[in-house]
Amino acid sequence: MNITSSTAKIGALIKKTREEKGMTQGELAKALKTSQSAVARMESGKQNFTTSQLVKIGEVLERRIVELSRGGNDFEIQGGHKLSGTITTKTSKNGALGLLCASLLNKGKTTLHNIPNIEEIHRIIEIYESIGVDVEWLSENSLRIQPPKKFKLDNLDKEAAGKIRSALMMIGALIHTEKDFQLPHAGGCKMGERTIVAHKHGLESFGVSIKTEQHAYHITNKKLKPATVVLYEASDTATENILIAASGIAGTSVIEFAQQNYMVLDVCYYLTKLGVKIDGIHTHTLTITGKKNINADVEHYNSEDPIESMMLISAAIVTKSELTITRCSIDFLKRELLVLENMGLRYKQTKPYLSHNKKTRLVDITIFPSKLHAISDKIHATPYPGINTDNLPFFVPIATQAKGTTLIHDWMWENRAIYFTELNRLGAHISLADPHRVFIEGPTKLQSTQIVCPPALRPSTMIFVAMLGAEGTSTLRNVYAIKRGYENIVERLNAIGARIKHLDDL
Repeated sequence: MNITSSTAKIGALIKKTREEKGMTQGELAKALKTSQSAVARMESGKQNFTTSQLVKIGEVLERRIVELSRGGNDFEIQGGHKLSGTITTKTSKNGALGLLCASLLNKGKTTLHNIPNIEEIHRIIEIYESIGVDVEWLSENSLRIQPPKKFKLDNLDKEAAGKIRSALMMIGALIHTEKDFQLPHAGGCKMGERTIVAHKHGLESFGVSIKTEQHAYHITNKKLKPATVVLYEASDTATENILIAASGIAGTSVIEFAQQNYMVLDVCYYLTKLGVKIDGIHTHTLTITGKKNINADVEHYNSEDPIESMMLISAAIVTKSELTITRCSIDFLKRELLVLENMGLRYKQTKPYLSHNKKTRLVDITIFPSKLHAISDKIHATPYPGINTDNLPFFVPIATQAKGTTLIHDWMWENRAIYFTELNRLGAHISLADPHRVFIEGPTKLQSTQIVCPPALRPSTMIFVAMLGAEGTSTLRNVYAIKRGYENIVERLNAIGARIKHLDDL
């Protein structure tokens, strides 16, 4: 594993201080209300830290671990440098989270490969370990999950659960062993109201009751039954949650208007290995023949992340670079590439080959420096097979380099488009039409500045990409949101010509 010098220093200091106080790893874990394995990750330098974690550790050990300023880790980016060579797309955060939640349905051992070693995965593991799930890292990106005979939901790590929305997908599995339990309200990115109505309507069709209380969702069920579910809205996570729930119910259930995005397909492929029969994969109607008491030892490979591929494509365009991006999930990038082609992008791609899961089609894409122009119609996201909503922000820095006026319409979120105007601080010309639409005038020469990351993954990464193309030295503050979703992104970009430093306030 690539370990930054800062996390290695912090880990060594924590270990030294703990030993000087005569504490065991178990005792420190208990004081921090975490697991011994989490402490071991910290001390080995394999754990990125948030400000609150460092403060808490310092209080327990009665020693200041680091001097903190401005609230957390920062990046210093010397922009305007061309990227070159080849970079490989990492595997999917969203796919991994769906697989981890589905693994709770299996009483046997699940071995998952190609799991990104990122903050969001660490949070879900902290939740699992707090409720008695045995999670073991077998290598840098492979882990094994063994659920307990009885979940300890009273011990659930509420702090970790409150940081990630994907914890909602635990409901689909937990209803098969728990008749009455609570989960904290969904966390994750802060971008307006994200209701759980699609999850609620779907799961209640099986006989589940979900009540929203002040700080938690209260979930109860008496007897689960198969059902036909019409998905209330186009939601990937709701499709996964309902799919996992149906897989543990004996009989035949149907999900109509099911999403077929990459993370949903990965969950389908995994569930079939557990012996669940799913008809209609790759269509919007899934017919699930579920089974009770699933107990199987299985292995599964997570697939590559098309959102990371799109981020790298955007970085190549903004830096006017010739760059090859390998292992791109082409079936989840076709619409994006079509729009870019219409904007004048020159690129080539290889013939498709299969991912390690033997299902997902991959290609290698080479981006060439191109003169771009705005297109007459708006750029907007739609449910698959349209432009992925997570990919839409990456069109913003691209549009700053296209001649003419580009309209980007982010209708899915109440206020994410407001974050797009942060690029004006880098010299872009972006006008906010309303909370959902921006007009971008291009091309503009981007200039360096200092910006604090928004509390959302994709807008933060959008700013990061734009800074790569902005001449001079920029500082991006409080980059935890980026670390949630991208593994070793600084080291990997530096290997192809970027000039980025960690500023960890040591």
